[in-house]
This record gives sequence, structure tokens and C-alpha cells, in this order.
Amino acid sequence: MAYPFYWLVSTLINLIVLVLIINAVLSWLFAFEIVSRRNQFVSQIYTFTQKLTEPMLRPIRRVIPYVGGMDLSPVVLILGLMFIDVLLQTGLREMRLM
Repeated sequence: MAYPFYWLVSTLINLIVLVLIINAVLSWLFAFEIVSRRNQFVSQIYTFTQKLTEPMLRPIRRVIPYVGGMDLSPVVLILGLMFIDVLLQTGLREMRLM
């Protein structure tokens, strides 16, 4: 019964990590002017990923300040999500051994 739950949570974690990476890459492309903000398609993707990730990143940004002009909150969130995934996976392995 726990395996479908783990699969769902793990898949959601992987999707969140993917959205965070897409958002970070797009912000770098905008910052270095590789892609123009006038490109409507890319701007819409960036806005969408920003709206999805901002509620998760805001609490982390309150605790961790910018370091050298870099926002480390996506890295902290990705590491936290990966930690949760490993905890769930370890818990399932221990349940199976009982």
C-alpha cells in the first residue's frame, strides 16, 4: 500500500526539482541577455515556473540571504526535497524487512 504513495510523492518531488531547474536556467538566460524578455513564449514559461516555485522559495529566502548576489534558495530546496525522498525510500525499505 505504501509503494504507490511513495511513487506519487517521489514523482512530485522530481517534477518540482525539474521546474526549479527550468526556472533557474531561464533566469540566467534573461540575466545574461541570451534570451530576450520580449520573447513571449519563454516569458510565459518563466512566469509559470516563477508562480509555481515562489511560494516554496519565499520561506527559505527569509532565512538564507543572497550570497554574492546569488540566490541559494533553489539549491537548499532541491537538497531538502532529495533528503525527503531518501527518507521515504529508506522508511519503505525498513518496513519491507519487518
